[in-house]
Amino acid sequence: MILLGVAISIAVVVAVGFAVSRRIEGDSSNFLVGGRMLPFWLVGGALMGAAVDTNATLGNTDLAFEFGFWAGAALPLGLALCLTITGIFFAKPMNRMGLTSFPDYYRLRFGRSVEIGASVLLAVAFCMLVAGNLVAGGLLFNYFLGMPYWLGVLLIAGIAVAYTGTGGLIADAYTAIIQMALIFGGAVGLFLWMTATHGLDIAEGTGPLALGQLSDPAQGAVINWATLIALGIGDVVAIDFMARVFSAKSPEAARRACFTAAAGTVAICVPFGLVVLAAHSFMPEELDGPVLFVLLDQYAPAGLTVLVLCGLVGASMSTANGAILAISNVCVRNLGGVRRVRAPGRRDPLLRATRIAMVPMTVFSILLAVYVQQTGILLTLAFDLMLACLAVPFILGLIWRRGTTTAAVAAISVGFVVRIGLFVMTPTMFGVENTILYIPNTLIDASFDGWPTFIAFAAGLLTYVTVALTTRPAHLRGLDIRVAQDVDDALDGPDASEKEPELAKAT
Repeated sequence: MILLGVAISIAVVVAVGFAVSRRIEGDSSNFLVGGRMLPFWLVGGALMGAAVDTNATLGNTDLAFEFGFWAGAALPLGLALCLTITGIFFAKPMNRMGLTSFPDYYRLRFGRSVEIGASVLLAVAFCMLVAGNLVAGGLLFNYFLGMPYWLGVLLIAGIAVAYTGTGGLIADAYTAIIQMALIFGGAVGLFLWMTATHGLDIAEGTGPLALGQLSDPAQGAVINWATLIALGIGDVVAIDFMARVFSAKSPEAARRACFTAAAGTVAICVPFGLVVLAAHSFMPEELDGPVLFVLLDQYAPAGLTVLVLCGLVGASMSTANGAILAISNVCVRNLGGVRRVRAPGRRDPLLRATRIAMVPMTVFSILLAVYVQQTGILLTLAFDLMLACLAVPFILGLIWRRGTTTAAVAAISVGFVVRIGLFVMTPTMFGVENTILYIPNTLIDASFDGWPTFIAFAAGLLTYVTVALTTRPAHLRGLDIRVAQDVDDALDGPDASEKEPELAKAT
């Protein structure tokens, strides 16, 4: 029954994805940013699909069960905070720019060198994000069907790429609506079932009112705040979020979509954490799989189990496909320099190249998922790196004209060195053993966990401001959002390589 239910849900999503792919019409703009004409409800669903992934559900429940409510809830609440901040400050101006990929902003604001550095960091970080979602799919198929873990990872990745590679962001947006409906129904159903059958009896010191988890370092407060900040601020430079912001038909639609997605993320993900905390009263401490899987397999009704699992598979695919699409766009457009060509009778090279690039990007994410079998931790690590390196140049570059290329390069470099240096020296990462890359030392122990997030962010911020104030630039690039779309359109033409230096100076 489980296999049949999940298979049917996947088949429906894939069918819808292929059905709407006809709207691409051979145009990379339709493929990558939905032709910039999507209504707010569709963009909101796509944003929600990017936020409500298996990191924010499965990772959330594992952390909540082991460490308490706030350890898990910091993941979805951090993502919701990011969407709220984006809606208040960034959705309107970024939508007006009419960009095709987020690193375009770094090129227009700071120049080609910063665009390349930002693109590399974003591609690596988002491969980590994709891997975290593939991990959940592999664990799900392994636990419930006995399928080898690596084969489950491969299956989820293959399905996600199949329909996204055909229908692009339009397919991603429409299928996200179905996937979010499934996961919302599963979250509500599981919460009601737990309330009716076992009650919501949460152990003292572990629930949402146990604010020591946010104030006492011994209870994980530093790590919890680091997670909230890394996702709440670091995620504002998310290439999949921004692609959806670009796709909205108007700045106001983009703004409303962000707020809708933020509310939906909280409504879907927080109940999962409450359910597993209540399950502590009757579940064993030692589990043979992720806590949510054990709860569904051994305690929940079969119909509810199928619904929740369909939602989890959908959540995994909804984030993975959008992220793979965004990564491929960045690699082809911003690193490879391939531009959209709209000349009559000529195929769009950006569309074709992006579809091809999805294959190696997916393979890299699969290999990472096989090597690092973690969910929520990979999400946090990815945006911890973005917080340290790219958030400061983006935010201050948008609101402060004094920032320069030199300041951006220095901030990215210092943030990266500090964050990676502290990462390899800290034995744990957000409460979990650092099995990725740890250099044993006597200087830093596990009590330091969480602080690297704040230190690296502060180092990048201080560097950017100091260099900007102490260097005298030849010119200030200050991006004029009123002309950015005209610039970007010109850069997409067949003679883009000749126009770019001139247009960059003009902005």
